[in-house]
Amino acid sequence: MHWLLGREKKEEEAGFGIGLGLSSGSLPQAAATMFSCVGCFWVLLSSALVAVCSFSFISPAWIVKDQLRSGHQHQHQHHSSKDSVSFGLLWHCSESLDHMYRCYTFGGLGRFAEIPSSSWQTSAVLCSGGCALLAVSSLLAIITIFLPSGGCERRICTLAGYMQMASVFIMATGLLVYPFGLNSSLVRSFCGDADIYYAGECQIGWGYMLAIVGVMLTVFLPFFAKYAPKEQLSPTPLPTLL
Repeated sequence: MHWLLGREKKEEEAGFGIGLGLSSGSLPQAAATMFSCVGCFWVLLSSALVAVCSFSFISPAWIVKDQLRSGHQHQHQHHSSKDSVSFGLLWHCSESLDHMYRCYTFGGLGRFAEIPSSSWQTSAVLCSGGCALLAVSSLLAIITIFLPSGGCERRICTLAGYMQMASVFIMATGLLVYPFGLNSSLVRSFCGDADIYYAGECQIGWGYMLAIVGVMLTVFLPFFAKYAPKEQLSPTPLPTLL
């Protein structure tokens, strides 16, 4: 009788241990499917910066010349010199004599060679290419949210981090090249004695400043990509400079 009771007790303890093993083994699996807070923030920031960079690159307000406030007091003196004008990567806007603000592309769509400066052509290629690369990396970041933790997720995060790092250098180079086109004849006809990195009578517009801010914030994306995987014990390897 005592032997039967001892056997039943051992079986119950064995079953309880098996249950604990199953429950403890299921915890890592459940944790693997949970979203990473750093990963979610990385995805949101990547998507927001893609929108910021895209909006700034298509903006026509990189170089701006506002209408002079004193023009109302001298309406009969050099009225045409007081017209507002702005330049972007692909757009040129100006205010006509009837005070209508009109924007048009350089030479029309599909005529990339008619952008007035080779520096602006190079800047347009670099900025658009960097923004496209950033958009692809943002798509990869979104995909990692729905992947379970593991080698596949870490590899995609690593790839996206490298792409975002490359997009920073590409877009930054495009922004540095753009002011070399300020000495073109078109810019000088509106901005006076403009030269490389000198806008003359014009000034830096909000579009160019927004692009600079977007690129500066993009610098932080590879750091978040390093800690985006759900398994924080082994972060994705990135270059030693990070």
